[in-house]
Amino acid sequence: MYPVFMAQWMKDKRKPFTILLFIGLSIIATLIFGGSAQQTQTTIPIFGTGPNAEEIEEKWVDLLNTNEQLRFVITEEDKAREDVIEGRREMAIQLMDSDYRLIVATELPNNQFAEQLVHQAYTKEAQLVAVAGPENADKVRTEIENYLETPPITVETQSLAGGEIPSYNMGMQLLFGFTLFIAMFTIGFKVNGITADKVSGIWNRLILSPVSKTQMYVGHLVYSFAVGFFQVVAVLLIFDYLMGYELGSLPMIIVLAAVYTLSTVSLATLITGIVKTPEQFQMVYPSLAPLIPIISGVYMMPGTISSPILNFIGDLFPLGHAVQAMMDVALYNASWSDLAFPITIMLLIGVMCMGIGINMVERRNG
Repeated sequence: MYPVFMAQWMKDKRKPFTILLFIGLSIIATLIFGGSAQQTQTTIPIFGTGPNAEEIEEKWVDLLNTNEQLRFVITEEDKAREDVIEGRREMAIQLMDSDYRLIVATELPNNQFAEQLVHQAYTKEAQLVAVAGPENADKVRTEIENYLETPPITVETQSLAGGEIPSYNMGMQLLFGFTLFIAMFTIGFKVNGITADKVSGIWNRLILSPVSKTQMYVGHLVYSFAVGFFQVVAVLLIFDYLMGYELGSLPMIIVLAAVYTLSTVSLATLITGIVKTPEQFQMVYPSLAPLIPIISGVYMMPGTISSPILNFIGDLFPLGHAVQAMMDVALYNASWSDLAFPITIMLLIGVMCMGIGINMVERRNG
């Protein structure tokens, strides 16, 4: 095991640029996409139509602006439509007195959230008009708002620990997501060294040496684990100590990173057993890996993916389990018992992928 481990280490020691590149990509991707996800408000243009367009806009702009994450802004119709078509805005909303229309170019999570807010506002207004009548709607609305300023009963929500419930931090989720996702490439390319050695004949020559086949497998896999684990921990420590991100309990985060790395090594071993050459691996693995965070919902708010089939497929990969567990640690101060389930699932994925993968490699080359 040790000679194989050191042989892989000497290769990277002479050319460390790949590992450093992936570490840099993890940081840059998180700063770019995570920073944009932490923006407090998304601006959505709205416009009215018809002879009383200005009246409609003035009425609804106040009724819609009730959420801190979205800001509805009155915009000229032509400009609003043009911004959506050219991609400068995610969506625009055409307002009518008792109905609305969405103008969207692509389906994004924010669009669904905005539509829910608009639908709720129109529903409440319709209920108010039905109860009080069109002529008394404004008066009744003002009375309700004044009454709610000093309600007879107030409800306060707290976390189980007694503190304030933290708001969901999408930037933190992208930090973990991009860090673990990019580490998949480093781990995969290192595990691919097994296939490269087999094709080049180095594997057969090593079998004739005192190094056993088990030691050769362990040497390659332990080195792949060490490199991937180092990359993940290095990026997380940079964000925690140098960039001021609050990651929660570092021992828990590091344990989760280790379990995830082990499971990803196993997944890469399975793909190594499926393909026949290093070139095939370099085509299949980089094509499959980018789909995993999408299916696992890493780029979206929790609950966005409602398809049970996609959720089932996402659960077959360790990425989604690791990101969710790290978010529980960072936001909700999860305990070790809370992490037992995702850790068990990732270990189960690792054991199954490793067993099947090595078996397939041996059958193909036996």
